[in-house]
Amino acid sequence: MKNASLPRSGNARPPRLAAARRPGAAFAVRLPGLAARLPGLALAVGVALVATVLGRLVPVVGGPVSAIVLGVLVAVAVRPGDRMRPGIAFAGRTVLQAAVVALGAQLSLGQVLRVGVGSLPVMIVTLTVCLAAAYGIGRRLGVVRDLRTLIGVGTGICGASAIAAVTPVIGAAEAEVAYAVSTIFVFNLAAVLTFPALGHLLGMGQHAFGLFAGTAVNDMSSVVAAATTYGGPAADYAVVVKLARTLLIIPICLGLAALARRRARTADAAAEAGEAGLGRGAIPGPVRVGRLVPWFLVGFLVLAAVNTAGLVPSAAHGPLSTLAVFLITVALSAIGLSTEPSRLRRTGPAPLLLGGCLWLVVSATSLALQFLARYL
Repeated sequence: MKNASLPRSGNARPPRLAAARRPGAAFAVRLPGLAARLPGLALAVGVALVATVLGRLVPVVGGPVSAIVLGVLVAVAVRPGDRMRPGIAFAGRTVLQAAVVALGAQLSLGQVLRVGVGSLPVMIVTLTVCLAAAYGIGRRLGVVRDLRTLIGVGTGICGASAIAAVTPVIGAAEAEVAYAVSTIFVFNLAAVLTFPALGHLLGMGQHAFGLFAGTAVNDMSSVVAAATTYGGPAADYAVVVKLARTLLIIPICLGLAALARRRARTADAAAEAGEAGLGRGAIPGPVRVGRLVPWFLVGFLVLAAVNTAGLVPSAAHGPLSTLAVFLITVALSAIGLSTEPSRLRRTGPAPLLLGGCLWLVVSATSLALQFLARYL
């Protein structure tokens, strides 16, 4: 009678246990996730291959920029469905992060420290000006507090990554996150298409443009796309500047967490006094600093350390660079493929106008600081 409580039908065994006893069960469990990503990933790779060919035919535009444009055109014409989304999302995030890690094999830690420290004043000033402008211009435009915060940190630090890091800290609504990401994407695309031409017009050198792209462009994908179009040295420099800039997420999130906790306490006290509607919910929990540092930053630094130790042969630098650029092209294809015109329309004019103002403010500040550093 020990097993009397268990039914004796053929389905009595738990599905997971039954699967575990079959040969190859572990692979079978993981296969659906891999299979779900293959269609969208294959589409992104296909677009990237076409973009790479176009980039070689028109070097001024380059493969990464062609990938974004082709991806947007395919997204508007074909509208990839749910079957494609897992693979497109994987290509747009994980493949890009892997590309950044691969770029680390071409750099040394000494270069990372030198570029990071040298660009720190520009990064700090541009971020401060951006956040101040987000507060002032956003209030005048009537953009709600959380949305202008998201657009401000997205423009001033690292686009969607900063928005994703800040969202749980301030408790932003999903609609606000969608608006912010859509706004940032518009001006990322504008930067990729216009900054290389602006750099040539101003006669900027490779390192100067790398600093400009690394401090004035938002997402890593757009930074690399713009800088790669300008030149290899500009791309290497811009990646290091951008990675150093990404670290600013940590103090910003810690500061916003402190502000959010104080506002929550104030709102709760006001609600208890009868001022209903001011509360935002539960007080946010503590922020774990370790979770704010992207894994690809750690991987980049590890490979840079390996290269510093001389463990990466010089003959491998060229193939690794080509691989990294192609992975970036795949990722940018996916970003273009994930474009939703309806989402951009729903953002309304005020957030887009705020994003445009901040984009111009940050770009002008970065260029002005370089001009002052050179001639004063």
